[in-house]
Amino acid sequence: MDDIRGMTARLAEDPSSLVFLELGEALRRRRQLEAALKVAQTGAARWPSLADAFDLLARVLVDLGDDAQAFEAWTTALELDASHAGANKGIGFLYYKVGDHAQTLRHLEAAQAVRPGDPGVEAALRRVRDHLAAPEQPAPAASARPTEPTSGAPAAPAAAASPTLPFAFEDEPASADTPQGAAASEAADAQVFAGLEGAESGLLLLDAKGMRLGGGLRSPAGEDVADAVAADLAGVSRDAARAAKLLGLGGWRTLAAESPDGSMLLVAPTPETVLLAVRDPSVPVGRLAYSVERAAGAARRWLEGLG
Repeated sequence: MDDIRGMTARLAEDPSSLVFLELGEALRRRRQLEAALKVAQTGAARWPSLADAFDLLARVLVDLGDDAQAFEAWTTALELDASHAGANKGIGFLYYKVGDHAQTLRHLEAAQAVRPGDPGVEAALRRVRDHLAAPEQPAPAASARPTEPTSGAPAAPAAAASPTLPFAFEDEPASADTPQGAAASEAADAQVFAGLEGAESGLLLLDAKGMRLGGGLRSPAGEDVADAVAADLAGVSRDAARAAKLLGLGGWRTLAAESPDGSMLLVAPTPETVLLAVRDPSVPVGRLAYSVERAAGAARRWLEGLG
């Protein structure tokens, strides 16, 4: 219970903190569902571009028995991040409940593409494929199936059609005693870039989900915008890789942007992380690139130390 109190205090002190993801999940797992719902709804409203926020909201709604609203939340998560493994697994779970095994398989395969070694996803796929390979069973009532979508979006499943499910939508959250969990929960205190220019106001290290791992970022007015920027950059590495592949450019290494108000440079210290560097317009991009190389090296050493 102390961890919930601590996270609640952190969220009260900084309502924009991404700690709501950990807090909502902790409350959900302790079956404090109304409290978890409030945290998730507030977080999703504050972070409308963060897929993880809607994934959390959907998990809570499923526990509350509201599959239709959970479907909407997972659909939103997938609109924000089509490869989100948790949302694909969750929405596949809902499709299985109404007997749409083709959609179940499609979403589970999407989850597996992101988590090729995930034992939960692989076990779910095996069970669904075994079910599809078995002799055909009588179809569930038509009213229990999702209706054919009239637009590009899938329709929400209706009432549950199968009392025995082959898998659950659960995924274990990052624990504070794992490197990823520790980095996320202690991001504000991490001195990844100690001694480097911009360590606390111009260098930002984040993971693929948009969680700040280290560094800091401030607006020209001095406002702390690190967590907000990190969340908005969720999936940027994947998007950059996809664009580079479509253009036949190979793997991406650096993304640069210049404006009258400053320069930004993005690099990927590791395949799972992104580093953003921001400087005022007086700093040449070449000098910024050199600084980013040093910062990326520091980030890699720090990440290796976590392992």
